[in-house]
Amino acid sequence: MQLDGIILKGIGGFYYVKANDVVYECKAKGIFRKNRISPLAGDYVTITVRENGENTIDEIKERKNSLVRPQVANVDLMILVSSVIQPTANTLVMDKLIAIAEKKKIEPVIVFSKSDLADCRELALTYRKAGFTVFTVAKEDTDVDQIKALLKNKVTVFTGNTGVGKSTLINKISPELSLATGEISDKLGRGRHTTRQAELFPLFGGYVIDTPGFSSLDFISNDVILKDDLQFYFREFEKSIGECQFVDCSHVCEKGCAVLERVKNGDIPESRHNSYVSIYNEIKDIKHWQL
Repeated sequence: MQLDGIILKGIGGFYYVKANDVVYECKAKGIFRKNRISPLAGDYVTITVRENGENTIDEIKERKNSLVRPQVANVDLMILVSSVIQPTANTLVMDKLIAIAEKKKIEPVIVFSKSDLADCRELALTYRKAGFTVFTVAKEDTDVDQIKALLKNKVTVFTGNTGVGKSTLINKISPELSLATGEISDKLGRGRHTTRQAELFPLFGGYVIDTPGFSSLDFISNDVILKDDLQFYFREFEKSIGECQFVDCSHVCEKGCAVLERVKNGDIPESRHNSYVSIYNEIKDIKHWQL
C-alpha cells in the first residue's frame, strides 16, 4: 500500500513518517543513497507500507527549501529565540541565521526571552526598524498568544543559541508538548530536556520543530552565502542597492556607498551593518564550486 506523508524525524537510518494520522517506521530506498540524497525531517514523501513492517520511502517530493543546520525541509517560519541575558544576545549569530532564512525564503520572527531580567527595548527596536516582527517574553508575558497565531498551518522551526529557552517557549505555547519531549528525554537518560535532533511536533494545523542549540555558526559547514548575494539578505539594504557610486560596491567601506550613508544617518542600525561586515569578511573567499 502506498501513502503520502511527512517525515517527523530520522534516527539511525530509520524515518518516522506520518501518513493518514498514523506514524510508520520506514527505511529509505537505496536509490537515495546512490544519488546522495538524505531524507530530512519535514520532507513530504511517498511510502510503501508492507504487512511485514519493512516499510520504505519511495519518493521525496520537491522541497521548497531545506536547511543544513538544523537538517529540516519545507520550513515556512523561523522563530529565532535570543535571551536578553544569561546568555547575552549574540547579534552576529542572530544576523547570520536571519540571512540564511532570507536566502531560503523563510520568514524570520525574533523573540527576545528573559525580558524581565534586563531591558531589551533597544534590541527590539533595532530589529523592528530593520523590518522584522519582534516579540518579547518573560515569566509573565502577553506575547505568547500573538506567537501562537503566527504558527497556524505553518511548519515552524525554533532556533537560537544554547540556553536561550527555545524549548521553554514551545512549552509555554503548547504545554501538552512538554510531556512528549520530557518522556523522550527520560527514555534516553538525559535527565532533562535537551534537544539533540530536529523533530516535528503537530501543532495548530501545522508543525513546530525544536532544534539542538549551538554557540556559534559558520557558513562553510552550513548554508553557504556568496559575498555578492549577501546584500540581498539584509532587507533594510534593499532600497539602497544600485544607488551606490560604484556598481560593484560591497557596502563595507567604499566611497559613495548609499548603505553606509544610511548607516551614518541612523536609518540602518549600526549593529546590523557591523554584522554584515563581519559576515562579508567571513565569506568573501568562498567560491561558487563550494556551493
